[in-house]
Order: sequence, then C-alpha cells, then structure tokens
Amino acid sequence: MAGRAPGTPPQTTATRPGAATVPDPVTARLAKGLRRVRRKLRTAGVDYFRGGAADWPVLIVLALTVPVLILLNIWIPAWAPPTSLVLPILAAALLLRPGSLVVLYALAALGLSAESVIHTGERVASVDPDAYTYGVTPGAALVVGAAGVGGLLLAQFRSRVGVPWWGGSTMLFDLRERLRVQSRVPALPDGWHADMALRPAGGQSFSGDFVVAARTGPGRRVLEVVLADVSGKGMDAGSRALLLSGAFGGLLGSLPAHDFLPAANGYLLRQDWEEGFATAVHLVLDLDTGEYELLSAGHLPGMQRLGGAGRWEMKEAADGPLLGIYDGAKFEGVRGRLNRGDVLMLCTDGMVEAPGRDLSEGMDRLMGEADRLVPGGGPGSRSGAASRLIETVARDINDDRAVLLVWRD
Repeated sequence: MAGRAPGTPPQTTATRPGAATVPDPVTARLAKGLRRVRRKLRTAGVDYFRGGAADWPVLIVLALTVPVLILLNIWIPAWAPPTSLVLPILAAALLLRPGSLVVLYALAALGLSAESVIHTGERVASVDPDAYTYGVTPGAALVVGAAGVGGLLLAQFRSRVGVPWWGGSTMLFDLRERLRVQSRVPALPDGWHADMALRPAGGQSFSGDFVVAARTGPGRRVLEVVLADVSGKGMDAGSRALLLSGAFGGLLGSLPAHDFLPAANGYLLRQDWEEGFATAVHLVLDLDTGEYELLSAGHLPGMQRLGGAGRWEMKEAADGPLLGIYDGAKFEGVRGRLNRGDVLMLCTDGMVEAPGRDLSEGMDRLMGEADRLVPGGGPGSRSGAASRLIETVARDINDDRAVLLVWRD
C-alpha cells in the first residue's frame, strides 16, 4: 500500500490513530437500558402531574412510610409519636385518588393498632407500669382519624373537579390573570388616555364586573369598550363573568357597533342560567374626531366632564333592557363629543349604591370626588385616578366595583 513503511501492519478502522473505539456491547446495552428507564420515569412523572396516569407508584412510596413511622415510634417514641401517621395521610389526600386513599388508610389503621398492642405489652412488662408514658392515646387516634376523614373529603372533591390539587390552584390563577388581561384598554394614540380599575367584593380574586376593549375600524382609529356587570358577586359571578368576557371579546369589533348588544343578549339567553342577567354599556369612540356613542343595556349613565365649562353632565341613553331578559331587545344610544380637556367616566353600580342612599346622591358624590382626582378636574395625576376613586368613594362597599376613565389632552 502506498505511503506505508515495509513491515508495518496495515491500519484498519480500529487501529488508525484518532479513530473512535468500538464500545463494549455490555456497556452499550446497560446505557441504553438506563436511558429507557429514565425516559419512562420522566414520562410517568409528567403524566402523573398532569393527572392522567396511575397513582400506584405514589401509593407504594407512601405505604412504605407507614411501617417506617411505626418502627420509629417503637424505637424512639419521644421523637415519633403515633400522630406522625398524619404526615402520609395528608400527603395522600393531595396526591392519591379516593380508592387508593382507602388502601393507605387501612395500612395506617393497622399500624396504629400495632403500635397500641406493642406499647401496651411494654407497659405491662415494665417495672413501673404507671411511669410508662408512651402509647396510643384516644386523643392521638382521634387526630389521625380526623385527618383521614378530611383527606378523604378533599380527595373526593378533587376527583369530582377532575384536576389535581396543584392543577386546580394553577387553573384559578390562570383564570384570574385572563380576566385581568382582558380588562386592559389597548394603547391609545397621542393625546388620548384611559385608566381602568376593578375591585371584587370582599377582597376576592374574581369579580362579576369586567371590561373588554379593542381598537377597531379602518386603521384601528375607533376605540370600543364594553363595561359589564353580571348579576351576583364573588366567585359565582366571577365564573360567569369569565365566560361572558371571552364571548364579548370575540364579538367586539366583529360586528357593527349597533349589533353588539343584541348579539350579547342572544348569547346570554342561550346560556339558560338561573341568575343570568347582566347590565352593560358599550362605548364607541372615534379617536380622530372625539365623537362617541354610548349604548346601554340597563346600565348606569355615563358622566362627562366638560373641560371648558368645568362641570359634569350626565350622558344617559334610552333606558335599554337588561341583557338576558328577553329576546329581540332593542338598545338605543346617546351621542357626544370629547373635546380637549374633557373626561368621560363609566362605572358599575357598586361605585354609587349604598344602603339608605339614593342612586343620584351616589353619582353626585362620585362626580364631586372625580373633580378632585381625575385628570382635568384638579391636581390629580394621570395614572391611578380610577383606583383612587374606588378607594375614596367605595372603599368599604361589599360589592364589585369598576371605573373606566377616558380623557383627551
């Protein structure tokens, strides 16, 4: 072979310098097997934490902790009391299905009985039985039993909901954030500003009041905003508000302005809820001219501050019906114009209603405070004016509250 000195063996793939060595077949099989096991464990873990896999591996792990705790209670009872069995019971309540939970509870009951028998024998065999302080007391058995009952109720609730405990909390957080994102007013062109604040009743995370907004029309030069108030409050109203906000957000901009409230009314009627009505006000604002129209479905009137005159005036549309009451409802609007220095304010009834107070009095108070806090009406800054209005006017009201401000420089 050319280039090879006489007497030297030919270089093969295995002997050529720099060539990769052939792996040992046994080592290769072991490495492949380990990768397969690791992949299966990872897949099983992901499936389990998504709620779609069997829970027997978790049951085995928790079941093994029961005899460990029993042995510890026998060897060092001062550090491992009988109530330590509550630990695997609580973990099982969060991780196991009700059927598997019963199996673990049976093991825990057998372990508690074994501890009682062993400690009773040690007490009888001790020199001074009265000085023997370890054992399963009625109080300890009651604590373990109460934890088991509570855990079983929790597991049944999780099974009925159909999501793991960690998934349920994550889902609620995600729903809350979706409502918050949907309530944001889109960025406006120079010279226009908007501020919105929403406070649920009782300090909860979900509210029956919501806002959906979008820039629509040619060149996105029209601002459409819907402020709605679902009947009820708290979690019950919040779940319906989430559904309606998604539907209203899909309708907004997809239909002519005068067709939005009739379509929303039809959608609400199709839900067939026992308490399914809502109020809403639909703002359609031309960002070039400042002309706007308010269409109301049983909602409070809008309030406009005239910058030139330094006073507020009511912008009340024809009293349209509530959404979800009857089919074929008609909704009329009222027109206006936002000039430079003007402010338009929309709110829900939680801002103005109070026991023993007339609605008009509440609106007068709201406009009076807005004179001091809203841009163009006093020394208030532009950002956070809506939140300050809620804190000033309706801080202690146990109702959902929402305020929307739109103003023009």
